[in-house]
Amino acid sequence: MRRLGGITARGLGVLLGAVALLVAGFRFGYPDLALLGSAAAVALICGGVFAVWRPGLGVERVAEPDRVARGEPANMTLTVRNTSKLRAANLVAVDRCGPANVPVPLLRLRPGRDTTVGYPVPTNRRGVVPVGPLRVTRNDPLGLMTLSRTYGESTTVWVHPRIHLLRAVPAGMARSLDGRIDKVPHGTITFDSLREYVVGDELRRVHWRSSAKVGELMVREQLDTSEPTIIVLLDDRAGAHPRGKDGVADSFEDSCEAAASIIAAAVREDLPVSLHLVSGPAKGPFLDVLTEATLRAGDLTQTLRSLRQSKLGDTLVYLTGPGGRADLGAVTALRGAYPVVIAGLFGDPDAAPVSAGGGLIVIEAENGEQFAGAWDGVRGW
Repeated sequence: MRRLGGITARGLGVLLGAVALLVAGFRFGYPDLALLGSAAAVALICGGVFAVWRPGLGVERVAEPDRVARGEPANMTLTVRNTSKLRAANLVAVDRCGPANVPVPLLRLRPGRDTTVGYPVPTNRRGVVPVGPLRVTRNDPLGLMTLSRTYGESTTVWVHPRIHLLRAVPAGMARSLDGRIDKVPHGTITFDSLREYVVGDELRRVHWRSSAKVGELMVREQLDTSEPTIIVLLDDRAGAHPRGKDGVADSFEDSCEAAASIIAAAVREDLPVSLHLVSGPAKGPFLDVLTEATLRAGDLTQTLRSLRQSKLGDTLVYLTGPGGRADLGAVTALRGAYPVVIAGLFGDPDAAPVSAGGGLIVIEAENGEQFAGAWDGVRGW
């Protein structure tokens, strides 16, 4: 619990007046002035004692929910309980919610009673919104002294990037483990099921024991076992995303939305997916990483070299802003390690279209919603 505050401007004036009256009264023999100075000094002492009194408060807050997509509603419920057994609390309290302060009424809160306040948490921007702690300010009746204390722990609300529905998921050159991807052909690696024989099937695939039991020729259905793996590379370099007038880089916000949408689509289809940042590794749940992501320095050349050497998957998705347009050639060079390379370019609608050379699939979009529509329209991956 921290303490903030001290003497007010009025209290400072009373203090200077008390010193002047006491000096004049005792030095020049004016008892009335000395009495007034003594009264002012007593008022200051009483004000300090009154302000220093620490009320016993218990604070509990619950976020509903604590993780939410940008633009969706989130609420905070704050419960304050007077744990004192003797005195009622009559205080001025505010709760911090992001950059704003929310007033909390604590008028005549009797001992053992509690009060509950609910208020919305701003979710208009992606990021981590700190909530709390509760700050209680106590003033003496004359307004000479003030003291602020903080109660309770702070909590956070995670505002994730908005997720847009992607109906198409790249299957890459690898195959699905259980044959659910449309591009999966019949293979010769893993047994999947039995089916009836049709003209053209190879006799070596006939399962003779099952055929004898059923009375019809039964053929083994086999599938290739490797899974398509999607690698999402988010360009979080400050040079790739120019900031707008309000200090927000819109192209970076759109890139985060695109990354979240791809990850959500892959999870929905039970496909392996991993997230990488140009500035460094992504540690933690992917949506939380995207929520905390900020623009910083990064070495794209080193990151691409590491991805080329690791060969982490078969489909690479590179998401960048106007400043990353010149680096698309270096990303195209990863085609040797990743059969499918897709680049999402945001925030540069007036620039000339990028030619998709070297097998690079380029999606240029103004925002995350437009990217989702263009993504579903891609053919040939």
